[in-house]
Parts: sequence; structure tokens; C-alpha cells
Amino acid sequence: MADPARTDAAGVPAPLARVLRDYLAQQTVERGLSSNTIAAYRRDLVRYLDWLSARGVTALGQVREADITQYQRAITAGTDGRAPLGRASVARALVAIRNLHAFAQAEGVVPDNAAGHIAVPKLGRHLPKALTIDQVQRLLEGIETETPTGLRDAALLELLYGTGARISEAVDLDVDDVVGALADPDEGLRLIGKGDKQRLVPLGTYARGALDAWLVRGRPAMVRVATPALFLNARGGRLSRSSAWAVLQRRAREAGLDVAVSPHSLRHSFATHLLDGGADVRVVQELLGHASVATTQIYTLVTVEHLREVYQTAHPRARA
Repeated sequence: MADPARTDAAGVPAPLARVLRDYLAQQTVERGLSSNTIAAYRRDLVRYLDWLSARGVTALGQVREADITQYQRAITAGTDGRAPLGRASVARALVAIRNLHAFAQAEGVVPDNAAGHIAVPKLGRHLPKALTIDQVQRLLEGIETETPTGLRDAALLELLYGTGARISEAVDLDVDDVVGALADPDEGLRLIGKGDKQRLVPLGTYARGALDAWLVRGRPAMVRVATPALFLNARGGRLSRSSAWAVLQRRAREAGLDVAVSPHSLRHSFATHLLDGGADVRVVQELLGHASVATTQIYTLVTVEHLREVYQTAHPRARA
């Protein structure tokens, strides 16, 4: 987990660096945010505090709404001496700034939130890209399982698609985590997601079969040193997220898929195919580990879009 005490705010006046450090610590400890999220907050806020410092601001209480509006223009155009940010990155930075000022107000560091009325740019709705069922089948069924590496790759991808697990959740699994689910189909697989939140997901027939084959015929051949890790790399250590990503990319190329494929593509496909099959959105929410059903509902838009495409193509009076 990210070290909340490290702010990388060298040269920033002490009062500004202190409130940033305390804010990151609060986000890490109390909200349980991931190290990647904390790192993103840190980058955005260090850039903001550097900009304030260059203008003689030594404490957050000196900041006014006009300063933040000017900063927004600066990062959009890149006039702060760094690369300009896109619309989504500007929105993310402004949210981080607003939250920092709100934290400082709540802690009594400043009397009011100078960023409280700053409008965050609205982003267009981004629909996740899901593979078709045929594309998923080509991907999974094209993996040779005569080698330990093939058995591992098949088990990894069947697990990702069969459970909707995030790539980090999959590579963090230990052997002991799956033994119970393999022995008893009703037990389910325990995954640990963002903020260390746990959830149980069913383990389907194909995923169980691929995991069993990997544990019996593949993993023993790749073990070099004692390790509890479920998925191993060529050196016998735990498979990393980047290596798992590379596995998927290579298998997608071998399957001849002409679409962009990422570990999240399988998670998107898991959710979309469940909803297409009639699953309730709240069930899918639980399986994905989303804190809010609103996050899951974006997948319902994907299925509606698919229905619209089918209608436009198939119905004789859908088009002029």
C-alpha cells in the first residue's frame, strides 16, 4: 500500500505539504483506497501545490476560487510548464483539489472550502467494451493445454471470465484460496477487492476444470521455491499483473481477435453476458464487488445498445 506520509512535494511550503500528507493518510487509512488511487491523487495534488507555491501561496487558507479556476485553465493548456491534460484528467484533478480543500475545512485548517463551487467538466458516458460470446470462446478454446504454461494461461483466463475478477484479485490468490471452491462447488471463491472488501463468487464448471488441471499437471512443473501463490511465472514466483496482462495479449493474438482485449475486457464481458442472459443487476453488482449499483448499471446500457444494433440490422422497417 502507498506510504501516505510520502508526498513527493519537495520545495512546497511546509503548511501545504503537511495538509497533503494528512489528507493522503486519511484517504489511505480511513477510506482504504488502493495504492494506485492514492498515487493518482498524489500526482494531481503535488502539481497543484507546486503551482500555488510558484505564485507565492504558502498556506491553503490563502487560496481563492479564482486561483483554482486559473489553475484549471493552466493544466488544460499546459501553461504551468507541464503537459496539458485532457478533459477526463482535468476532471479528476479538480475532484482531488475539491476533496483536499473539503478535508482541510473539516480539520479546521481553513475556514471554508475555496473549491466548493468549482464545476467539474462533465464527461461523456463511456460504455465498456465487451467481447462477444464467440470471441470469448475463441480466446479460451484456442489455448493449448499440453504444457504447464498453457495450463496456467487457460486457468487464469477461465478464472477472469468465469468470476469477473479484477486482474489484481486473480494474481493475488493463493492455492489455499481455491482449494475449498474446487472441492465443493457450493462453497464459492473468496475474492478480496478494493479497500480489502471481500466477496464470494461461484466458480463455474469450466473455471474449476481449468484450475484443477493447472494445480495437478501444470503448477508442480513450474514450482522453483516454496510459494503459496496460485499463478506462477517462469521463475516460479508469483505472476505479476503486468505479466498476466501480457498473457492475455498473447493469447488474444493467437486466437486471431481483431479487437482490443485487456483483463478488464473479460470483466466487462462477464457482466454484460450475465445481464444479456437475464441476471438481475443487483446480483451482478454483488458478483463484481461494486459498492453502488449505479456503477453496475452502465452494463445495462451496453446491453440496450446491443439490442438497438440488432433491431436496426434485423427489423425490416427499422430503417428507411
